[in-house]
Amino acid sequence: MKPIITASEYVSESTGPRPPVLLDVRWQLGGPNGRPDYEAGHIPGAVFIDLDAELAGPAGSGGRHPLPDPEAFGAAMRRAGVSQDTPVVVYDGGQGWAAARAWWLLRWTGHEDVRVLDGGLAAWEGDLETRPPNPAEGDFRPVPGAVPSLDADGAAALARSGLLLDARAAERYRGDVEPIDRVGGHIPGAVSAPTSENVREDGRFLSAESLRARFEALGADRATDVGVYCGSGVSGAHEVLALAVAGIPAALYAGSWSEWSADESRPVAKGPDPQ
Repeated sequence: MKPIITASEYVSESTGPRPPVLLDVRWQLGGPNGRPDYEAGHIPGAVFIDLDAELAGPAGSGGRHPLPDPEAFGAAMRRAGVSQDTPVVVYDGGQGWAAARAWWLLRWTGHEDVRVLDGGLAAWEGDLETRPPNPAEGDFRPVPGAVPSLDADGAAALARSGLLLDARAAERYRGDVEPIDRVGGHIPGAVSAPTSENVREDGRFLSAESLRARFEALGADRATDVGVYCGSGVSGAHEVLALAVAGIPAALYAGSWSEWSADESRPVAKGPDPQ
């Protein structure tokens, strides 16, 4: 099953025998909470999910968006109507990062049928509604570890033995600027692969063939272990999603640079060279 779905495909499935649960995860880094935008208008049937409160634990030693407590995450998904055997479709405002974070967490906790709406809300041409739905309680019970993840030590090791991709903007990778974290730069050995290069101008993903060519040029193939990190495990999830579209499995380092750089004992590389 493809990890992304078009708006027209979603419309077709929503009137079929197994309509997907639809999640709205509008969020932006440093921006206001997405709930007011959701309340002003959302795709019919969509349930709002708060990334900061429900798709992450409290910021701290694990970074700005550490993995959420599995039971709390499961409760949020059940409240939204997610069951183990129901398809799930996730969208956000168009950037795709927040939707990918929800996609990855559901996959990591064992849900096998979850896809991201390609292009997000901007790709939706139908009517919007303002009334929130009242879905029946789902039965989803998270079992973490269904897809690979990395901690800081694992990311450091993978940068030496396989391919570790840095999904942040190239200037943050080089350490030219660092608007958020303690220090700029990257994990030694990591390769710069900005998430912005995975999508077209309209926010939709490049074709699977184009993405595969991009990642293979960076050193990824089916025989190489691949991992991804970003600033706090959000845009990195989008890169893992792009790799999945390309048919390349990859692990996510959820703590990412916000966790790595907070530990002064960990090495920092600067400049365009991985080392």
